[in-house]
Amino acid sequence: MPNIDTDLSSTVDAFVAAFNEPAPDLDKVLAFFAPDAVYLPGRKPERRGVAAIREEFAPLFAGRYGAMYFDVYDKIVDEPQRRVVIRWACRLDLTGEHGRRASLPMRMFARLRYGGRLQWHGVDVFHFDATGRITSKFTYAMFRLPLFERFSA
Repeated sequence: MPNIDTDLSSTVDAFVAAFNEPAPDLDKVLAFFAPDAVYLPGRKPERRGVAAIREEFAPLFAGRYGAMYFDVYDKIVDEPQRRVVIRWACRLDLTGEHGRRASLPMRMFARLRYGGRLQWHGVDVFHFDATGRITSKFTYAMFRLPLFERFSA
């Protein structure tokens, strides 16, 4: 069971550490979420509930994109509003053993363009309930080409 605490800074540190374990455990990461949590993965649609979040995270934990590691550069904690923002780099390693489970097109792209290792930067905004569980996680990531979507004025 993860270290879930009402101290939001410690909880986010433990959440990121669970992602960064040598053999990441999807169940351990999902235990940080409230049952009715909302996750917006940087693109629509948002995922509601732990089962939908599991479905979104499953390919990452199955190694589809190689070994994944998050470096957190900044963390802003708003205890009164129960919110935390982190700025991070997500590093992917598709070399050697790490890349064996990744799809062939992903391995080829990563190897030819980036030498098998690539990264991108992003921001996560977390909202928490009084028990320290994540009720919302909004991810905003920067890619080489922006993701466009239609909007109405």
